[in-house]
Amino acid sequence: MQNFLNKMKLIWTDKSLRKRVLFVFASLIIFRLFAAIPIPGIDTLALNRFLSNNQFLGILNIFSGGGLTNLSIIMLGVGPYITGSIIMQLLTIMVPALKRIYHEEGEAGRKRFTQYSRLLTIPLAAIQGFALIAILESQGILTNLTVFNRVVDLFIVIAGSVFLMWLGELMSEFGIGNGVSLIIFAGIVSRLPAAVSQLAFTFDASQVPLYIGFLVAGLIVVAAIVLVTEAERPIPVTYAKRVRGMKMYGGGSTYLPLRVNQAGVIPIIFGLAILSFPQMIGTVLSRFSNAILTKISGVLLSFTNTTLLYGVLYFILVFLFTYFYTAVTFDPEALSTNLQKNGAFIPGIRPGASTSLYISKVLTRITLLGAVFLGFIAVLPIIMQHVTGIASLTIGGTSILIVVSVVLDLMKKVDAQISMREY
Repeated sequence: MQNFLNKMKLIWTDKSLRKRVLFVFASLIIFRLFAAIPIPGIDTLALNRFLSNNQFLGILNIFSGGGLTNLSIIMLGVGPYITGSIIMQLLTIMVPALKRIYHEEGEAGRKRFTQYSRLLTIPLAAIQGFALIAILESQGILTNLTVFNRVVDLFIVIAGSVFLMWLGELMSEFGIGNGVSLIIFAGIVSRLPAAVSQLAFTFDASQVPLYIGFLVAGLIVVAAIVLVTEAERPIPVTYAKRVRGMKMYGGGSTYLPLRVNQAGVIPIIFGLAILSFPQMIGTVLSRFSNAILTKISGVLLSFTNTTLLYGVLYFILVFLFTYFYTAVTFDPEALSTNLQKNGAFIPGIRPGASTSLYISKVLTRITLLGAVFLGFIAVLPIIMQHVTGIASLTIGGTSILIVVSVVLDLMKKVDAQISMREY
């Protein structure tokens, strides 16, 4: 506790750190102000009812920072930017030129790659905005819209998404931590008062042991997320000695840290998006009076109500996507090549192909634990709701994972800034 207080005092007394922290706070205030400005023509009751029954829009609401709750002008949030970044990373498998830019051109290549993601954000925001407005209008949530109103609303939500992307990058550059992650974090935290008030209104004194058990379970989940997020498998690396003139260089030893959870929260997003398509298609088809389309709509909508089947498929998809995304973002062959170029090797393993194969085997084994853990976190809300029978007592695994990851990353960034100041 004393160490924490000393850090807070140091942050406030140091002019540079104080400016960064205040810039982040000011940016988050601007973000929350924009999240409170709705687009016109909303049926609030219909919106709340629709959001509570739609998993896909629920996850989209998380990544919009809560902007979808009242259909604000930033209701798409940073979702299109995140989607664009994911698509660009997936394209590195199919396009060798992108793979070369991302893995071999260093910082300049990373900047070009990020610029492509920014450009891709605009068409993605247009597609998502158009689809979302159409779905909301079909559900009677947006009413009395003319063609002009639809076009204006579409341009507003595109501009809001681009604005949040720009704000997040400003926070990363002039603040502390990852700006996009902080925006998502602020949106999740802003929903806590509403969740607490809902729990207070539905409080039942006879279920106090259940509430205590839920609190204990929540603390265990947070501890497990911290443990798995920080868990690493160190691989020893030795640098060969080199002689230049009359001096000898190198010869040191270090280790290569392989994270247990390389994919982060991305597999959960992929899995939920795929499982949400049947519900979205069923919702659209339910608007038609055709008997065949009505029957198809009923089948698709009943799929999401089958808790056991939905949970099992959700777990399997998250498990598979964890391996897939890890394979996309982590290239053992490129890592092996870089080690060989720098005169480094893993003791007992031949440089080159053997090193790449060894790293792949280790990564496959430790990713198994990360994939099982992410799958459990994904289906945790379903498990808690089934066990407790109380809708308000659900541990949002994705939200907790994001919050804990952002807090850990922010703490590391603050420590790094303090260390730089001391040096």
